[in-house]
Amino acid sequence: MKLVTGNSNPQLAKAVSKYLNNPLTDSSVTKFADKEIFVEIKENVRGEDVFVLQSTSYPANDNLMELLIIIDALRRASARRITAVIPYFGYARQDRKSASRSPISAKLVANLITEAGANRILTLDLHAQQIQGFFDLPTDNLPSAPVMVRDINAHYDPKNVMIVSPDVGGVLRARNVARRIGANLAIVDKRRPKAGVSEVMNIIGDVEGQSCILIDDIVDSGGTLCNAAEALLDQGAKEVSAYITHGVLSGSACERIGNSKLKELVVSDSIFETDEEKATANIRRFSIAPLIGEAIARTAAEQSVSSLFD
Repeated sequence: MKLVTGNSNPQLAKAVSKYLNNPLTDSSVTKFADKEIFVEIKENVRGEDVFVLQSTSYPANDNLMELLIIIDALRRASARRITAVIPYFGYARQDRKSASRSPISAKLVANLITEAGANRILTLDLHAQQIQGFFDLPTDNLPSAPVMVRDINAHYDPKNVMIVSPDVGGVLRARNVARRIGANLAIVDKRRPKAGVSEVMNIIGDVEGQSCILIDDIVDSGGTLCNAAEALLDQGAKEVSAYITHGVLSGSACERIGNSKLKELVVSDSIFETDEEKATANIRRFSIAPLIGEAIARTAAEQSVSSLFD
């Protein structure tokens, strides 16, 4: 088995490598003066089972091209099987036509990865389950819920916690966490006047006196979380925290969250941690390296991955 990584998240790649006790394959991912990406695999991978660890987070286009070129390099080097391990799958929010003459970019990216030469996909908390069907390849979509639950149990009293979905679309994800810790579920009813802007309409469920934990897959601008936290506190919630898988945190998101009424925002390390995130007192991280590492080990050994979550 070989592990190859691009430049999207070297810390996570090193953590996965340490978990597997398998060193990262010697490779070089650089740019020419005109910013074209150049990849060189410096070890023999002929006949090997190769796992490429690369999130397609910011800068999304650069990281996506790195992934595609690494896969192409491995295919031309006669790797036996190439698994694209994509902790954060960029473009996932464009999973349907939201308006006339708009693209379905998630499908386009799936096609690109397939055509580059990947043999299977391993990813984490896709924005929409149907994206698995965009790939004509075996695809494992790992839920982060078990890791979240362990962290919640370590930092909160499950008897006094209410799990909250920040929108109707995330109910299934929030219910999964609520079921695992035996907590009740509430839902934030919101609408989006335009892309990137959310407006809370109602809270479905009695949150008075509860320690509320918002569960979602992506936090981008932070506006939805901050608005939801204020609405929950207005309805009598004792405190509000949030557990999010992918901390995109673009623009002034860290400043917005740092100045918000959120007790804390807990995100996984699926995306590279920025200096702004490190400097924000109420943002904390949990590691998904053991989860990804175990999934890689089971895939390499042709064992069940789904039994990780039974």
